[in-house]
Amino acid sequence: MIKTAVVILNWNGREFLEKFLPSVIDSTVSGDTEVMVADNGSDDDSVRWLSANHPGLRVIRLERNWGYAGGYNRALKEVEAEYYILLNSDVSVEKGWSEALTTFMDMHPRVGACQPKIRSLDKPSFFEYAGAAGGFIDMHGYPFCRGRLFDSIEEDRGQYNDTREIFWASGSCMAVRASAFDQCDGFDDAFFLHMEEIDLCWRMQNAGYIICYVPDAVVWHVGGGTLSYDSPTKIYYNYRNSLMMLAKNLPSRHLHRTIFMRQVLDGLAAVMLLFRSGRAAFGAVVRAHRDFHKARTAIKTFRTLAPHPDMYNSPHTMMNKSVIFEYYIRGKRNFTDLKWH
Repeated sequence: MIKTAVVILNWNGREFLEKFLPSVIDSTVSGDTEVMVADNGSDDDSVRWLSANHPGLRVIRLERNWGYAGGYNRALKEVEAEYYILLNSDVSVEKGWSEALTTFMDMHPRVGACQPKIRSLDKPSFFEYAGAAGGFIDMHGYPFCRGRLFDSIEEDRGQYNDTREIFWASGSCMAVRASAFDQCDGFDDAFFLHMEEIDLCWRMQNAGYIICYVPDAVVWHVGGGTLSYDSPTKIYYNYRNSLMMLAKNLPSRHLHRTIFMRQVLDGLAAVMLLFRSGRAAFGAVVRAHRDFHKARTAIKTFRTLAPHPDMYNSPHTMMNKSVIFEYYIRGKRNFTDLKWH
C-alpha cells in the first residue's frame, strides 16, 4: 500500500490533461505518492493520449460516466493508499503541494479531509470560486467560502493564511483520509455531481472527524472546466443536491422548517435566474425541487447520524444566519465582514 494516491477523475478532458498533468507529475516529488487517472467513460481520445504520452501512468478505466461521486467511488475501490488526493483535471499545482496536505494530516489524526488554498488560474492573485480558502454553509444550507461570497471573489492578500477548521473541503482538490472515506461509505452516488463533497464532509463530522484548510499548499483552478457556472445542468444539480444533503444530515427538529425556507428562497432565486439567465435556468431550479420531493421518502431512509446539538453555535459548522440576507440586504461582500451569531 502506498501512502498517497493523487487520483484525477477525467471525463473527455484530454485538453486539460495535456496542459496540467505534466506539472502534477513533476510537482509531486515524494516517492511514496503515485499519480493516477481514473477515466470516467470518456469518448474523446483521453485514454489513447495517456497511453502514448504517459505509458507508465496508472489509468483506471470505468465503463461509463458515473459522475464525480460514482466515478470516484468506483475508482477508489481499486486504490490502496493511506490518503487519497482527489484532483480535478483543470488544476495547476506547485512543488510540494501534496506533501503539505498529507503532512498536516499525519500530524492531526482527527482530520478526515483538508483542502489547499485555491486560487484562480485566470486571475492568479484572486481566490477561485469553487473552494477559495475553505467552505462553510449557512443556516439554510447555502454554501459559501472564505474568499468568496456568491459572485464576489476576494483578492488573496494573505488575509486567509491561517490553518483552520472549516465545514467543507472543495472537491476540486481535497485530501481525504482513506479510512474515514471508507467508514463514511464514500460519496453518495445519487448526487452524481456537485455538493457531494459537502455531504461527505458533513457525514465525516458526524462521525467525529474534522475538516481543515491548509494554506501552505496552493493550487490554481480553471473552474467550470466541465460545466460552466451558469449551465442549467450545474444549476439543477446544485439546487437538488443541496436539498438532498439537508434531508440526509439535518437534525429532525430543524429539517421541515429549513426545507420550507429553502422553497421560499429558491423560488426567489429562480425568478432572478429567469431574468438574468433565461427560462432554462429557471426551469432547472423548478426541476430540482420537483425531483427532490419525488425522492424525499427514499432519501429519509438514508439519514445519517445526527449532528452535534451545538452545530448552529460553532464557527466551525453552520453559520446561524442567512448568508443571502447578509450579502443581498446588509451588503456584506467579504467573509471577514460576516457576523456569525
